[in-house]
Amino acid sequence: FPRSPSLPSLVPRSPPMSPEQQVDDLLSGTEPQKVSAEVEEFNKYSKSNYHARHEDIKQISHDILVNASAATLVEQALHFKGSYLADSGALVVRSGAKTGRSPKDKRIVEEPGSVNNVWWGRVNIKLPEQSYMINRERAIDYLNTQDRIYVIDGYAGWDPRNRVRVRVICALAYHALFMRNMLVMPEELPEAEREKGEFVPHFTILNAGGFPANRYVEGMTSSCSVDLHLGRMEMVILGSQYAGEMKKGILTLVMYTMPLAGHLPLHSSCNEDEDGNVTLFFGLSGTGKTTLSADPRRNLIGDDEHVWTEDGIFNVEGGCYAKCVNLSADKEPEIFGAVRFGAVLENVIIDERTRAVDYDDITITENTRCAYPLSYIPNAKSPAIGGHPKNVVLLTCDAFGVLPPISKLTPEQVIYHFISGYTSKMAGTEEGVTTPVAAFSACYGEPFLVWHPIKYGTMLAEKLQNHGANAWLLNTGWVGGAEKGKRCPLKYTRAIVDAIHAGALADVPLQQEPYFGLSFPTKVPGVPDALLNPATSWTDNSEFDATSKKLASLFKKNFEQYQDAVPATVTAAGPGGK
Repeated sequence: FPRSPSLPSLVPRSPPMSPEQQVDDLLSGTEPQKVSAEVEEFNKYSKSNYHARHEDIKQISHDILVNASAATLVEQALHFKGSYLADSGALVVRSGAKTGRSPKDKRIVEEPGSVNNVWWGRVNIKLPEQSYMINRERAIDYLNTQDRIYVIDGYAGWDPRNRVRVRVICALAYHALFMRNMLVMPEELPEAEREKGEFVPHFTILNAGGFPANRYVEGMTSSCSVDLHLGRMEMVILGSQYAGEMKKGILTLVMYTMPLAGHLPLHSSCNEDEDGNVTLFFGLSGTGKTTLSADPRRNLIGDDEHVWTEDGIFNVEGGCYAKCVNLSADKEPEIFGAVRFGAVLENVIIDERTRAVDYDDITITENTRCAYPLSYIPNAKSPAIGGHPKNVVLLTCDAFGVLPPISKLTPEQVIYHFISGYTSKMAGTEEGVTTPVAAFSACYGEPFLVWHPIKYGTMLAEKLQNHGANAWLLNTGWVGGAEKGKRCPLKYTRAIVDAIHAGALADVPLQQEPYFGLSFPTKVPGVPDALLNPATSWTDNSEFDATSKKLASLFKKNFEQYQDAVPATVTAAGPGGK
């Protein structure tokens, strides 16, 4: 792994071990306490010890399935209660009590190699090493009770010089199929890049989500615990069968290891045109990140996790994990078409007789999902690698209705708005009146950050400067205010993105609005001029002024936690700056 010194050096065993032998070796557990030489000598000839050793739960033989085919895993999963085959051929499953991630139960082990690098606090909560080892042993014990164990060996990353070897060990066939879809599998790689010989993982996930954590263990606050050990390069999952924990665990790992090698990990989508011009889209849920990046006229590199190296962009994942709420062939034909055999549908409602999926039914959860291989998208690029981005688009859905639909950002503004990670959502009041609620998530992926947000923001600004990329703030939210206005029509948002890609905004005059210091173009092909200036869309100027000042104050309050760690020029690039 010459380009990523942060990852452990891998020394193949002699003689080499098969994946099954490696897993058996791992599941033999650890020996935390050594006995004296005298006791060891006595135990050698102890009849009771001999029998106990052969009755040890860790000596039970398992049926270990390594990199089983999608068909085999679907067949296995259908034996599990609550699993069905949809009429489209996709596997329908339930994730149990957890239908989403459990960020409050995520822990990072406090260990010497990483303790001074981690951004400790409410996002990254410390876990003592001893507690981790107890949880690890608990997971191993649970896996040892299973008649069958599933193992997926694959890669995080399409770049051959920076990909991470990942091993997933789990008890559910659906989890194995999920990770088979989300990792880059060896057979998807070009023949020349396929490794020969023993597969020795950089990173191992022990998923014992069907067994709870012990709440009396130090650091546990519930029966769920998702623990990342950056020294051992391991992840342990207890008390949650939500498959997304594995996917986001790998993102968290990449968020830590890639900056050590000088690479920038990004929670973003990415596409490119036929000439290889790459665009990155950052955005939180509901901002249009997936919709805008899934452009049939452009090749999709990835929809969620990427790394920007000195050579360009590469996708971390081998698949997509798309939201399914209100999914239809008309709205999102590419995603709808990907829901077929081999895909995994989580927590959707199906008709018991026809097995048709009702994507509008959110009885179980609004967070219905589908995991499918990247190859299921017709215009997906393989290998999922691109050049240096020409444009970087920060997406927001401003329900307050005061941000311009499109703004060109300065280097300082990029850092400010990237670290802020602003969007908003509409919440119904008791009287039925809708009011906007601001939401901030640092770097558009706060739950997955390991370093301080400033590190990622500074790296992004340097990348943009070094490679001459343009940065934009694209508002897909409301025009004319939350109560009296409406959401910006998708056709105009698409026209703005088309203009960015065509370079049509390069020489357009810019106008600066007074509340946030944002400069917006006065003309965009295919978009009414009046739409570009948010002030002209409001019927009440005083109401616009008050709402703008309210949102500006929320920006300032949120940024107070970062302003001591950034240059004054970055703080000044936000609302009220000079």
